[in-house]
Amino acid sequence: MSVLKRNNVHVAGRGQRTLLFVNGFGCDQTIWRYILPALAEQYRLVLFDHVGAGLSDARAYDPAKYASLHGYAQDVLDVCAELALTDVTLVGHSVGAMIGALAAIREPERFQRLLLLCPSPCYLNEADYHGGFDRADIENMLGFMERDFVEWADTFAPLIMGNPDRPTLSAELIHSFCQNDPAIAKQFARVTFLSDNRPDLARLHTPCLLVQCAEDLIAPLEVGDYLRKALPAATLVTLPVSGHCPHVSAPRETLAAMEAYMAA
Repeated sequence: MSVLKRNNVHVAGRGQRTLLFVNGFGCDQTIWRYILPALAEQYRLVLFDHVGAGLSDARAYDPAKYASLHGYAQDVLDVCAELALTDVTLVGHSVGAMIGALAAIREPERFQRLLLLCPSPCYLNEADYHGGFDRADIENMLGFMERDFVEWADTFAPLIMGNPDRPTLSAELIHSFCQNDPAIAKQFARVTFLSDNRPDLARLHTPCLLVQCAEDLIAPLEVGDYLRKALPAATLVTLPVSGHCPHVSAPRETLAAMEAYMAA
């Protein structure tokens, strides 16, 4: 199967420099639409969907391959190889940020820098680490998803998006979740929320921008502090906004942080 068909790859923009966007859990490439117009003149924009999401080809799903985030990272590298991409600026959101980081660890020569929005290397609380969730919380959430995927989406999307005064944003995220293959999404959620990629951080040497939100249920401020210490060369920016999807709820602030970093 063609990589371009498998991952529903689209290329847009008129610039020479490449931005490669890696979606977070449950999202397809349309999630970036609020920031793309401002970037299209200066950059070549490469967008794709994870297998099982959006308009990807779910027939390509291999449970063994996608049993860890490394399988998704390989898809990022496959897209890069298919399009002969080099000197890439990768923009990753949430678990897409860690998928992008794993891709950069494996083939650092392809990537110029990483712009990571609301990244988290581990969502679980431990004695010396605050990821945001106890294991029982994660297991309960995954159980809810197994019992009723649509009801889970209706319940959790507003918590993820934040900004309760703007319900249309949550409605967009619910719609995005429901475009996923439910069986694949359930397994992807398990892989996402139970992965621990903290040991991988020592091998990440690509320059990074870390963008976190001041109020984020999924990636609390302690996670940003942990990443800043684990990645000494990274730049941490905290946006004075709430929610886990700043490229949707606060596109101007997100763009300003990205553009300032890329211009430096």
